[in-house]
Parts: sequence; structure tokens; C-alpha cells
Amino acid sequence: MELPPRATLFDFHGVSMTRYFTDNWDNVQNFKARPDDILIATYPKAGTTWVSYILDLLYFGQACPERQTSIPIHMRVPFLEICLPSLPAGKELADQLPTTPRLIKTHLPVQFVPKSFWEQNCRIVYVARNAKDNAVSYFHFDRMNNCQPEPGDWSTFLQNFMEGKMVFGSWYDHVNGWWEKKQTHSKIHYMFYEDLIEDSGREIDRLCSFLCLSPSAEEKERVITGVMFDNMKQNKMANYSTVHIMDHKVSPFMRKGKVGDWKNHFTVTQNEQFDEDYWQKMKNPTLKFRTEV
Repeated sequence: MELPPRATLFDFHGVSMTRYFTDNWDNVQNFKARPDDILIATYPKAGTTWVSYILDLLYFGQACPERQTSIPIHMRVPFLEICLPSLPAGKELADQLPTTPRLIKTHLPVQFVPKSFWEQNCRIVYVARNAKDNAVSYFHFDRMNNCQPEPGDWSTFLQNFMEGKMVFGSWYDHVNGWWEKKQTHSKIHYMFYEDLIEDSGREIDRLCSFLCLSPSAEEKERVITGVMFDNMKQNKMANYSTVHIMDHKVSPFMRKGKVGDWKNHFTVTQNEQFDEDYWQKMKNPTLKFRTEV
């Protein structure tokens, strides 16, 4: 199958985007959410697939176990705004979901979320990851995903990351925008990747509380085991090995799943520059991230 050309960034209403996420814009904006839909929102490479899989197992792990072995996660939890040539658009996949609730994922900054999600008062699970690890993961993702812009070398990429020249814009704007929305919107559950790494059981309990779910101890244990990084990395239905636009020989989609891998990439100078830039841009004192656990 022929690969689509690498995308080029352009400014879209103040946010860097590519046409693979704007070509279907009007249809996406007119998406008809239902009150029981659950939206999983993240900046790219912040634990989207992990949390998608947790939710899928919590809701359907027992009721439809065959889903786990026959339908890839990107079909079970469609990517709302994606629109690639020769593949079904994410919006169409979301419309066709047979499940209740429908689990849908997005990387849209909060101001771009289709208004029906707010009108229907849908529950939204937002996952955020510390900027340094997020940048490293995004770099390796751009290397292996042929639909993403060419990442260049690490130092070029890091500079672009700091300037917000990334698909879906600035990390700072994204995590802060959603954090601010959470203060006025009770149906947003804001999670941190680092907390999930530290104690996935505790975080799944908090998630269940938000979703009003009460799995048995056995069910919860099954979810915790199923979503362990090594298990997901081996799982063809979760590791994106079925997606032809990704070259897993360049870098696996599921690479390390750790906190602190940034230390293997940042030079001392890069780290100092990044920290200085970070303190200028992270204006909100209530939003705190950990770069090690």
C-alpha cells in the first residue's frame, strides 16, 4: 500500500496543524456526541493508547472479550479528527461505533473540541505527561510515523517543540488549556502519566470513581495486568503493528513507557535552556508535573 506523503505544518486558527487533521474539519466540528460518549483527550504521546485500553477493558473486557483479540485499539477507540487518504476517517468510524458508551480519542486543544461534547455534557478523560518525556516520545513517534512532518535531528526537534511548532500546537497551551477548562467543567477527569506509572491500580480506582464504575477485584486485576506496558507492547491489537503508515523498524510505537527517559536525550545545555523556557511558559502554579518518579 502506498504511503501518504509526509505532512507539512501550517498555522490553523493559531495552532500548528497538518491537513491530515484539518481536511475533514467541518464534519468533525459537526460531530453529534451522545450524553454517554467518553472522550479521551491528550497531547500526542502522553499515554493516549494506554488510557484508551484501560477504558476499553473496564467497559468491554468482560462483556465482549473477543474484541480484545480481533479488533485493533484504533478501531475500538477511533481518532476523531484523523483523515488519511485511503483510510476511513476517524469521524466516520466514531459515528459507526456499535458500543455504549462510545470511546473516542482526540488530540485537539480544548478550544477545537466539537461543541456537541460540551452540549451533551460528556465525560472527558484528559491525560497529561511531563514536557521532557513527552518531547522525547513525540520525536521518536515522528521518526517512525510517515504521516507526521519530518522531525529532523533531536536538537532541531526540541527547539520546535519549545516553540510549539508541533502537530496540535504547543504542549504548554494544550495542557494549560485543558487544566483551565477542568476548573469550570466538572465532567473532566485530569490524569497524569507519571501517576499511572507510579501506581496504576490507584489511578484506575480514581478513574472508576469518576466514571461511576465498580469492577470486582478480579476484573480490576485483569485490567491492571492487561495494560502493563510489556503486555501491551506484545499485543498486536494494542501496539499499532497493524498500521501500515508506521515503520516499527525505525522505532516501535510502544517504545519504553517510562518516566525519565529524557535524561538519555537532553544535553546539559539543552536541559538548562528547556528549564528556563519552561518557567516562562508554565504560568499556572496549580498545574505541576514530575520529571521523575
